[in-house]
Amino acid sequence: MKKDYIPELSEVRMVRRAPERPFALSGEDARYIEACLRDVEASFGLEAFPGVPFTRIPGRALIGRFIDWWRALAPADERQRDAHARLPAAIRLLDTVSSLMEERAQRERTSSS
Repeated sequence: MKKDYIPELSEVRMVRRAPERPFALSGEDARYIEACLRDVEASFGLEAFPGVPFTRIPGRALIGRFIDWWRALAPADERQRDAHARLPAAIRLLDTVSSLMEERAQRERTSSS
């Protein structure tokens, strides 16, 4: 079910860019990302962050897990294929939010100097 892989530099950078705290997601984006997480967990029989509420999952850990799943899980049935196919969009969304969070933080540092 799982394959070994070597992360690409772009994937490593996405994880490094992500915040160590939870993502600042809007309501609709948060629902989409949580649904992706729960769909993969349910379809593959996984539990990504046992006992941690979605709103408390660190950003780096979440995007890192999604990338690992995208690259390492091998879907065996339609339900798994559907859940797995949503991961790239979720990863792109989280990376976009990371970039926005990074830009805001840089602006705040610049304006307070």
